[in-house]
Amino acid sequence: MTEIVLPNDTNGLGNLMGGRLLHLMDKAAAISAQRHANQVCVTASVDSVEFQSAIEQDEIIIIESWVNRAFRTSMEVELKVTAEDPRQETQRLCNRAFYTFVAIGDDGRPVPAPPIHPETEDERDRYESAAKRREVRLLLAGRLKLDDAAHIKEDILDALAADRL
Repeated sequence: MTEIVLPNDTNGLGNLMGGRLLHLMDKAAAISAQRHANQVCVTASVDSVEFQSAIEQDEIIIIESWVNRAFRTSMEVELKVTAEDPRQETQRLCNRAFYTFVAIGDDGRPVPAPPIHPETEDERDRYESAAKRREVRLLLAGRLKLDDAAHIKEDILDALAADRL
């Protein structure tokens, strides 16, 4: 998805307003989720949004998004935001985020999301990392106990043991 930053999109410093960027990111993530699920999908959560670099008026925003993993009815969508200065012909990474979407059926209730079948090493890494991030989300929400966190339990115990040394 591409968009140009116009004066109405900016704050008093001439930079893209964060809320406007989140809106565009949500739309791009919804498109990826809906294309994957062939269903209407809704935003369930937004986490780990990293604002690394301001996007200035007249720059072009490039938002890339893809589904890292599908769980039962939810999917993790990763987004990468790049700003392009058309005059200088340069691009820079500005933001990265993870959104969770849920596929919704005609009756308004969640429906199963099709599985992801990672093929490349990069896709397999993103797939495995998505499971770990999901467990962290569920742990923080109190919906999962550490004993049931199969993907991150060992990582946490290793980190705690290393901290004791």
